[in-house]
Amino acid sequence: MSIRPDVSEVQRAGFPMGGEPLVALDLADTLITVGEPATDLLTDPEAATRWWALQCRSLPIGPTPDIRATRRLRAAIRDSLDAHVEGRPVLSTSLEDINGTAASAPVSHRLVMTDGTLHEEARWHTEYGGNALLAAIATEAIALLTDQDRLGLLRRCANPHCSMLFLGENRRRKWCTSNICGNRARVARHYERTHQGGTV
Repeated sequence: MSIRPDVSEVQRAGFPMGGEPLVALDLADTLITVGEPATDLLTDPEAATRWWALQCRSLPIGPTPDIRATRRLRAAIRDSLDAHVEGRPVLSTSLEDINGTAASAPVSHRLVMTDGTLHEEARWHTEYGGNALLAAIATEAIALLTDQDRLGLLRRCANPHCSMLFLGENRRRKWCTSNICGNRARVARHYERTHQGGTV
C-alpha cells in the first residue's frame, strides 16, 4: 500500500508545495515557472535525494532515476498539465516523452495470496530497460490526463507569483498550500483593510 507524504512532511524537507495525491503533480511542481529563469528545486543533489526519499513510499522499488531523465519527464508532464490549465494543445514531444517513459519499463499485474487474502501486486519489468520510478510516474500522468473528471479538478495556485499545480478536490481550494500562499493572501487582505485610506 502506498503512503503519500503530507504537506507538513514535504515542507519540512524544504519544498514549498502541498504534497499532492499524485507523484506526477509533485514532480511537476519541482519546477517553479513564474520567474526568469525558472527555479529547479532538484538542482541540488541533496534536495533531489530528499525529494525522492519522500516519494519512494508511493513508487516501485528501484534505483533513483538519472537527473536528466527526471527533468525530461518533468518537462513533459509540466507542459501537459499547463496546457490543460491554459486551454492550449499539449506539445507532441511532451506526449512522446510521457509515452516513451511509461513504456520503458512495462508492468504486469498479478494476484498474490498473503495470509489467506488476495491482493494485486505489480511487477515492473526493468530487465527491458527504463527506470521503474519514472515509468510509474509517467503512467500516473497518463491516468490523470485521460480522466476528464479528475483532470477537471486541476488548478494553478491563485497566487500570481506561484506556479504550483494541485487537484482541487475541495471546490473552494484556491491556493497550493494554505500555510504559504493562502497565508500570504490573508496577510495582504489584512494589510489592505488596516491601511485603507492611510497616507504614504
